[in-house]
Amino acid sequence: MQYKASVNAMHDIDTYHTADMDGANGASLDINLKHIIAILDRRKWLIATVIAGIFLLGLIVTLLMTPQYTSTSILEIRREDGNFTNVEGVDPDTPNMINPEFYATQQGLLNSVTLAEAVAIDNRLQDSGAFFKMFKSSKTRDWFEDDHLIPGASTREERLREARDILLEHVDVSIESFSSLATISFTSPDAVFSKKIVDAWGAHFIKATLDRRYAATAYARRFLESRLGQLRNRTDIAERQLVDYAARQGIVSLPADNGAQTASSSGPERSLVTEDLVSLNKELSTATAERIAAQSRLKSRDAAVEESLSNVGISQMRTQRAELASQYADMLQRFDPDYPPAKAIHAQIVSLDKSIAREDARVQATLQNTYEAAQKREASLTEQVDELKSKLFDLRRRSTQYNVLLREADTNRQLYDALLQRYKEIGVAGGVGINNIAVVDPGDIPEKPARPNVLVNLVISLIAGAAIGIGLAFVLEMLEDTLSDPAEVSELLHVPLIGVVPKVDEEPLAALLDLKSTISEAYFSVQTSLALSTSHGFPRTLAVTSSRPAEGKSLTSLGLAKTLAAQGRKVLLVDCDMRAPSVHHMMRRDGSYGLSNLLTGSMKAEEAVQTTEIKNLSIIAAGPQPPSAAELLSGAHFKAVLDQLLPDFEYIIVDAPPVMGIADAPLLANQVEGVCFVIEAHSTKKSSIRTALSRLRAAEINLLGAVVTKFDSKQAFTGYGHDYGYGYGYGENRDGEMAE
Repeated sequence: MQYKASVNAMHDIDTYHTADMDGANGASLDINLKHIIAILDRRKWLIATVIAGIFLLGLIVTLLMTPQYTSTSILEIRREDGNFTNVEGVDPDTPNMINPEFYATQQGLLNSVTLAEAVAIDNRLQDSGAFFKMFKSSKTRDWFEDDHLIPGASTREERLREARDILLEHVDVSIESFSSLATISFTSPDAVFSKKIVDAWGAHFIKATLDRRYAATAYARRFLESRLGQLRNRTDIAERQLVDYAARQGIVSLPADNGAQTASSSGPERSLVTEDLVSLNKELSTATAERIAAQSRLKSRDAAVEESLSNVGISQMRTQRAELASQYADMLQRFDPDYPPAKAIHAQIVSLDKSIAREDARVQATLQNTYEAAQKREASLTEQVDELKSKLFDLRRRSTQYNVLLREADTNRQLYDALLQRYKEIGVAGGVGINNIAVVDPGDIPEKPARPNVLVNLVISLIAGAAIGIGLAFVLEMLEDTLSDPAEVSELLHVPLIGVVPKVDEEPLAALLDLKSTISEAYFSVQTSLALSTSHGFPRTLAVTSSRPAEGKSLTSLGLAKTLAAQGRKVLLVDCDMRAPSVHHMMRRDGSYGLSNLLTGSMKAEEAVQTTEIKNLSIIAAGPQPPSAAELLSGAHFKAVLDQLLPDFEYIIVDAPPVMGIADAPLLANQVEGVCFVIEAHSTKKSSIRTALSRLRAAEINLLGAVVTKFDSKQAFTGYGHDYGYGYGYGENRDGEMAE
């Protein structure tokens, strides 16, 4: 056991010095897995109680809940691809792609107040007392009596608003990601009513969509009608101005032939002067061609002209002459020219030549007359064309304003025709078009209630109970400021742990006097640890104090003194707690004299010492309570008393007063070789301990370590590597193995 205590003491002292070297200040608990498990183990009954309570509460609430039935309908919502304007090149020609903004808008419309009001009005829910009673509305008793409206108790708008809010509260709309399917669910205590509402919701949504589209088309029709009326008036005014100006200026225009336009025309109509000029110009071209042809024929040889060649009489005479000339040539080969037949033939030839010449002269005269006539006609047409050209130039000068008016009239007419065509395309119901919303699955009548789900609710109750219980355990642990585990002494307070004294069921003093008791073994371990705290063994003068009274410092002082005395050492136990002395009571000795007499000089040291029933153990009681114990302990009085007593005793144990609230402990603590600080487990607040330790350190004392008293292992953390059990398990090391 001594070896075990020595190992524990060395471990605690090393931990303390390591914390000092690391400069760890304050007290923050290092939360790790072992610590969490320790907290859960310590608060397991609290956690179990909370879990059981929440579980039972969840079960009761589940059994008391009204069954709720959910009916679901699925709609397919396709994007609207059309626009009533249908402007080519402006409307995007894209496929029906998933648009998050579009479907987010549709979800908002499905959750709209207007849609809920339409469903409520269609089913007359605002006037149904059964509806409000079904959903346990707080307004039911105020507005209805036996499901009948109370006259004057409410307005239709108030009831409609309440019905709308109830519907919106129990309807759920969701649109699947990357899908055009919308799911509408409605939950109520009545399965048939749930189906009725969910079907009405989808139907009214489709109707509302069509109404919006029809309203948009109606607006377009009204807009086009207004614009058509304006354009009609503007067209009539423009055309009247055009006609009046043409009449004043004498401008006569003819429609273009087949929509054709000449270079001289400036619009779809041509003026009369232009038409005349075009006709005369064509005639002039023809006359010029005829004059040129006549002139060409006139300059040709007599026989080469077409008229001569095509004259039958001339042709016959030339044929006859050719025959006579042939005969005459044959005769000249056989006879002389004076031969009478030859002369006769020659005379015929001469006669034919004269006839041919006369005919040719007549043809030439005809050609001359034709040429002159063509020349005169050409000159006349040229003169007329020049005159028409002058008129056309004058007309064009006068037609500038006419063309302006004409273009304005044409523009107004074209705009009017285009808008009229668009108005005809829209029609009375043209905005409805193809419905882009379809019901995929209508609402069904649920066979089983959607909630409460007993299994799910119980699982949630268990999870909630566990979460609340664990959370409450950690909250209580955070709020609890008492020291519950000895490991916190070194980890939290940065003070070496020199021993742990267990809590015993019997009288502590009686247990202490029993050498085989766990408390005696605990103090033996504390004494062994203190013996290792200095280079020369157990300190000759040791003060035992605590942060507050009743923590076990007097019992610890007695336990250490008894343990040393049992080893054959002469030990003196001095009671310095003059405000609340207890040593003389424990040892059943006279408390009428003691330390206060020594400090005042009214008694010698050897006179104040009292022997006890424990061998080698003597005590000095506190003595009469002085007016000011702090004044007696201040200065060198107490140190002088100790110096007087040390030659007669090997060790002096000082039962010092508590630190908090009084100045006695710091005054005498720096006059001894070392100080042992006592902490009551599960009771002393950590803040008080820190304050007391701060006061002791401020007095520059030698704090050897702390002893945890009244420790109950059932209330402590586990998993820190320490085993604070005594008795049969006292000799086990941290790993649960027996120490060698």
